[in-house]
Amino acid sequence: MMNGKSILVTGGTGSFGKKFVETILLKYPEITRLVVYSRDELKQFDMSNEFPAKKYHQIRYFIGDVRDKERLQRALEGIDIVVHAAALKQVPACEYNPFEAVKTNILGAENVIEAAIACGIKRVVALSTDKAAAPINLYGATKLCSDKLFVAAENFRGKRDLHFSVVRYGNVMGSRGSVIPLFLKKRQDGVIPITDERMTRFNITLDDGIKLVLFALQNMWGGEIFVPKIPSYRITDIAAAIAPNCRTEITGIRPGEKLHEEMITETDALNAIEFKDYFVILPSYPPSWDVKEYLRIFKGKPCEFGFKYNSGTNADWLTVEQIRTLIKQHVDKGFTII
Repeated sequence: MMNGKSILVTGGTGSFGKKFVETILLKYPEITRLVVYSRDELKQFDMSNEFPAKKYHQIRYFIGDVRDKERLQRALEGIDIVVHAAALKQVPACEYNPFEAVKTNILGAENVIEAAIACGIKRVVALSTDKAAAPINLYGATKLCSDKLFVAAENFRGKRDLHFSVVRYGNVMGSRGSVIPLFLKKRQDGVIPITDERMTRFNITLDDGIKLVLFALQNMWGGEIFVPKIPSYRITDIAAAIAPNCRTEITGIRPGEKLHEEMITETDALNAIEFKDYFVILPSYPPSWDVKEYLRIFKGKPCEFGFKYNSGTNADWLTVEQIRTLIKQHVDKGFTII
């Protein structure tokens, strides 16, 4: 469905955005246009050296902020598909600068929705986070609000050929802010800082995150939140995989941090459907399409009462050796044990 289409990525110079652009250029060379929309001119300059317009005739670099609806609307002219990845996502920064997070993550989301409706966009997929499920920090709260906005947008799109969906997944291995680059750096000092030995997290690679977004664009009916089935890891296993010969130092849980993350709460599960490789959380109000037909076509079943998808009770766990393999494949190809 990508070939012959024009695509815009908000937050296009971030970890996800760069890899998404690389994937689209490789897999869908017949796209009409691929717009990188972000506010950092230096990152755009660096990215334009990696993906120059002379080599990739489809690519465009558009400086702008999702807070600026007029600029966003101009950027969306002639676009078919929007992937919304722009966000303020550092938990401590959001706690210290709360309304900045609100302006980008909530008001920016509403700007994307309104600009998409005004410009005749066909498909919008917004990236979410496990921290949006039962949030305890401001980042998670703003992303939950953003999710609600995109799900509700399906309700007031009118008769337009336009659909909105959300993709929610856990920690991206090796992304900015991930614990893995921190541990790789700290092992040089011989001490690995661990907040709490009981801590667990969901894990997904950047490649799998992009596959999920492409899957959502291909299969969305509108108003769904897609949640992948992915493994968990223990923070102690990450430390053992990266620095088995270093001592660990317990530093304590940081403000706004959970011991275990959730992607589907017990309440979410009342409207959740399970499929072979993923879950879908349906909107709390009845969608405009037939749920029974949706279940039949995609071969899904409603989640059982009391179900929740939690990193601490997950049935799928990464071993120390699997973590090492993934680090070498997706984070540092020269990774070795020292």
